Order: sequence, then structure tokens, then C-alpha cells
Amino acid sequence: MTTTLQKLAGVFGVIFILVAILGFISPGGLVMAMDPTTGMVLGVFPVNLLHNIVHLLFGIWGLVASRTWSGSRTFFTIGGIIYAILTIVGFLSPMGFGIVPLGGTDIWLHGVLAVAMLLIGYTAKPAVVAPV
Repeated sequence: MTTTLQKLAGVFGVIFILVAILGFISPGGLVMAMDPTTGMVLGVFPVNLLHNIVHLLFGIWGLVASRTWSGSRTFFTIGGIIYAILTIVGFLSPMGFGIVPLGGTDIWLHGVLAVAMLLIGYTAKPAVVAPV
């Protein structure tokens, strides 16, 4: 039986993979350069090769996690914590210590992701199966 939490993990996984693909095909999306004018997804979100790989890995994690309720909950709680940390780092070091762009609009996207993922992960209740 697939729960709503598992379905959400699958949806998040697919979205992360689509974002990674958009990042890879954006101009500069295959470069490790930190030039904020290259690698802009939707013309708004700065990315580079590492950023796109992280999105791809989050997507794969979401799809794998969607197989079980506990895996899905872990994906949302740990993923939410990671995105909360990325939000804070984005304020402190918008260029991600020269490795990955985390500033600008990414701060707000990462913050929204952190809140959403943490809410989903920490409020999830396991499905109760009625005895037969």
C-alpha cells in the first residue's frame, strides 16, 4: 500500500530530476564556474554543474525513498534539514564558499523547500491498516 507520504516523495523526486535536467541544459549549466550570469534556470535561479548534480541526487533519493514510508519520512526530514542549512549558508556565503551558487533567489527557494519538507516529514503519520 502506497501512502500519501510515499507519493509526495516520488513527486518531489521527479521535480528535483526535472530541475536538474533544466539546469544541465541551461547555458553554463555544465560548467563549474561561479559567474552568476551563467547557468540560470528559468532565468532566475543560478546554478552550476555541482548544483545540478545535487538536484539530480536529491531526485534519485526521493524516488528511492518513495518505496517505503520510513524512507519517505527520512527523505523529507533530513532533506528539510539540509535545505535549512543551505538557506543559512546562502545568507552567509551567497557564492557557497566558491563552490556552488546559493545566494539570491536560491535562498528563498531553499527556505521554502526546507519549511515544506520539514512540515511534511515531521507531521507524517503512518497509515493505519484496519484488521481484516
